[in-house]
Amino acid sequence: MTLATTLTPGAHQVEIDGIRQVYHVAGTGPVCLVHSGGPGMSWEYLRMPALEAHLTMVYLEPVGTGASGRLTDRRDYRIDAYARFVHGVLDHLGAPQAYLLGHSHGGFVAQRYALDHPDRLAGLILHSTSPVTGPEFWTDAMANLARLPERLAHRPQAAAIPAVFPQALAATDDETFSVLMRQVLPAYFADYWAQEDELAPAFAAFRAWIDPSGGEEPAPFDVRDELGFLDVPALIVSGDQDFICGSRWGRMLHEALPTSQLLVLDCGHMAHLERPAAFSRAVVEFVEGQTGSAA
Repeated sequence: MTLATTLTPGAHQVEIDGIRQVYHVAGTGPVCLVHSGGPGMSWEYLRMPALEAHLTMVYLEPVGTGASGRLTDRRDYRIDAYARFVHGVLDHLGAPQAYLLGHSHGGFVAQRYALDHPDRLAGLILHSTSPVTGPEFWTDAMANLARLPERLAHRPQAAAIPAVFPQALAATDDETFSVLMRQVLPAYFADYWAQEDELAPAFAAFRAWIDPSGGEEPAPFDVRDELGFLDVPALIVSGDQDFICGSRWGRMLHEALPTSQLLVLDCGHMAHLERPAAFSRAVVEFVEGQTGSAA
């Protein structure tokens, strides 16, 4: 199968380790794989039409979500497993190198993949993510979430969100998980209601799947020591009002990764939706900088 065939616009699928992996292609230009967050979130929220004018965007439906296949054991949904599927898609595409954009949990996957296969990447775009998780990370996130009603005191709708978040994490079926996550989604923005007219239609159809939430990592994610040896150009984008992967973690990632540049935007967890012009401009300039260097 040729590169032209694997990158024709539309939906495609490839079998990796006997599991169906679905991906969607849109746009033209250098290839950029996109891995959504969660784990377990639908890929559509990460669609970036502005980047499709400059890049061939390859949006993965991560295994365990959407039309992609399911792993036999929920405990196998680990970061290294997702990275293995990224590698399988890159091999299938036949592109010698590509950019890899990972959002949130997808950023963990992107870091792991870059560390394991740096030769396959032209560049790394780490969107609202962190080089580490663990107790301090989650304590910080939950404290920020608890402060949401105070931070958005002029938005009475924010008051109920902190209580809904643990309910969503405790959901036992996909539909309940999806419904509760849609109620929580405003927390991922600096002020969702200020942009509600443009954001609400996209999130009305938002879906989430509980299977990937059963993954069992051998230890909390922490690649800070490894990143110092990574020689892949990287762009890090963080939101200064992101409750879960805020600029504190973006700066930590920047300090650990010597080949990186950092952009901090006035937004929450969804810079590509809240600050689309600034986000897209930064990505395009980053890619143009690498292609110019290569030339």
